[in-house]
Amino acid sequence: LGVAGERFFKEIKENGRIMGAKCPKCNVVFVPPRMYCERCFEKLEEWVDVGKKGVVHTFTIATIDINGEKLAKPEIYALIKFDGTCGGIIHKIGETDTVYIGMEVEAVFKPQNERKASINDIAYFKPAK
Repeated sequence: LGVAGERFFKEIKENGRIMGAKCPKCNVVFVPPRMYCERCFEKLEEWVDVGKKGVVHTFTIATIDINGEKLAKPEIYALIKFDGTCGGIIHKIGETDTVYIGMEVEAVFKPQNERKASINDIAYFKPAK
């Protein structure tokens, strides 16, 4: 996972927070976090909570599983971008059969005792209220 990845997933597991790394020179916040700014190569040491809400940037609807078998119900996957950040998280969309670009969503975390320090500690993103 690397240093940044390990800390990113630890924050999700232990605190239910999605974190980004902020460049002290460019003020760009990267999600997921990186060790160095990809624009100016400055070391990224400041971490910021980007919140649980984001926006669907793009999406796809899967009708077959990883083995090529037809799914009982289609699954929606989206690239979620967080306000004021660069990058995003690809994850499942739940609690809805509808999705569109620009849709506001929020993370739904698994119960803390079920978290394992992985991206799957976020069960899915649901439409924001």
